[in-house]
Amino acid sequence: MQTQQHTAHRTVARVQGKVHLGPDSQVDDKSLWFTPQSPELTDPFLVLADDLFSAPGFEWHPHRGLETVTLVLDGVLEHGDNIGHAGTLAAGDVQWMTAGRGIIHRELAFRNERAHVLQLWVNLPAEKKLVDSRYQDLLATDRPLIEHENARIDLISGTAAGLRGPALTHWPVSGSVITIEPGRTVEHVLPGPDRAFFSVLSGAVTIAGRTVAAGQTAWSDPVSDADLSAIELRTGDADTPSVVMTFSGPPIRQPVALGGSMVMNSHAEIEQAYRDFLAGKFGAVPRQARLQYR
Repeated sequence: MQTQQHTAHRTVARVQGKVHLGPDSQVDDKSLWFTPQSPELTDPFLVLADDLFSAPGFEWHPHRGLETVTLVLDGVLEHGDNIGHAGTLAAGDVQWMTAGRGIIHRELAFRNERAHVLQLWVNLPAEKKLVDSRYQDLLATDRPLIEHENARIDLISGTAAGLRGPALTHWPVSGSVITIEPGRTVEHVLPGPDRAFFSVLSGAVTIAGRTVAAGQTAWSDPVSDADLSAIELRTGDADTPSVVMTFSGPPIRQPVALGGSMVMNSHAEIEQAYRDFLAGKFGAVPRQARLQYR
């Protein structure tokens, strides 16, 4: 006998605006949609960075203990790593990288022209922090696109409308970019145990009754007593569609220690990660030439 799943209605716990940091030695402009200062409030997500760069970008650097999800908003991103991957990603493409036990990579603007990206850091539980490193290109043309009368869902990971996003994940994370026509309503369904965020990339959206403008992120905390949950996204009578990036996943509920580009469970593990990197246990730093102009 099949049991009936209970679907709960979600609320918005808080809305936050992105913090503009401006240019630095690597980027022409930088903002943080949210930061890792209170990881218990964003678990399993750590940071969402908004980077616009031409040169130099992010040259060879190590990661351990997390996954990075990079959405190209504009321009062309050139990437490479020390496990054999190199190439370019254009607007709409996504890079899903599992740092795991250790990877060395770089992210540059192709031809030093322009790349504008959003990069999400997804934490991994202790038992998966040292998994094998992995790299996935999730091209916009290869991802499922769910068309509704009032919205379009670009599915990156997880399931929606009976379809599954192409990303392979070590933690059950669902992600999509939702484009909503003016004056329309969408009911977004996601697992009850998940914590979810909704970052409004353009336009304005009323989420569970809270108005969220472009540059703001709404957070919805887990609904522990429901298998499934739903949250309403509604747009006003504007002239153009609104675009929302949303990700959700169950909290890991473990200690978080951050050290630069490493994310572990303790500061001792961070120190060990850097010792391993300096000892060459992540592999050699590549001597890889820049991609040739075509």
